[in-house]
Amino acid sequence: MAGFEMARPHPTLTITRLTFLEAARRRIALAAFVLGRAFLVLYGIAFYFIVHETGLPGPDDPAGALLRGQVYNFLGLMGLYAVNFLTIAMGALVAADTLAGEIGTGTVQALVTKPIQRAEIVLGKWLGFAGLLAVYLLLMAGGLLGILYTLAGYTLPNVLTGLLLIYLETLIIMSLTLAASSTVSTLATGGVVFGLWGLAFIGGFVEQAGVLLRNDTVVKLGILSSLILPTEAVFRRAAYLMTSPVAQSLGFASGPVFVLSVPSEASVVYGALYLLALVMLAVRQFNRRDL
Repeated sequence: MAGFEMARPHPTLTITRLTFLEAARRRIALAAFVLGRAFLVLYGIAFYFIVHETGLPGPDDPAGALLRGQVYNFLGLMGLYAVNFLTIAMGALVAADTLAGEIGTGTVQALVTKPIQRAEIVLGKWLGFAGLLAVYLLLMAGGLLGILYTLAGYTLPNVLTGLLLIYLETLIIMSLTLAASSTVSTLATGGVVFGLWGLAFIGGFVEQAGVLLRNDTVVKLGILSSLILPTEAVFRRAAYLMTSPVAQSLGFASGPVFVLSVPSEASVVYGALYLLALVMLAVRQFNRRDL
């Protein structure tokens, strides 16, 4: 038809596609996928021998079904803890120099000189990284859950909700990295992100110790760390939801470390608002940045 022009894609979606493809081709992402595959292979071999050669009650023993369920639940959460760490590390590393590095080399000027808003650049990159993290988490968690079901016929409870919370945690770390990268150098970004993540991680242990020792001051210090960065609280909530009903009835979550202080649903809402604030901060800082 005369005068018909094909609609051009929105600049944000174009940057999203380019960011996803570029990040997927980087050596950091490749290393993450290789390490993830190696982890699943090692986990599958170890889980096989645990199931078949550690004296667990067999399927013909109804009385041992409860014990088997607790062991499988514990091992499944241990595996997801490792998947969670790998996904967080990937999100932080691939996004660390996306803005700071391009500003330092001057390549970002090729974008800002075009009819495109800086906010569209930030949002496009955020969506691209979010898509890559979603693919990685689905592959890793899907492989781990497949091992559990294939070798033991076991499925974690509330697994979909738990995985969504883990994804929220990884998005918070990635968004924090993007916000820092829009403000400071790549090296400083790494220091800020892993420093805050370490603070939240240690704060989680402090809170559990406070509950165990019945020390309200120590518990409040742990809660304060989760307000500074809510990643650990979000993961502990996810772990609780995927914990077996028996352990839940006792008031704790199992996994690599038993969680005696279970975060409430409010921690998830706070994490979502925190994520939104980080994205807005990244846009604001990049708008103000002298390129």
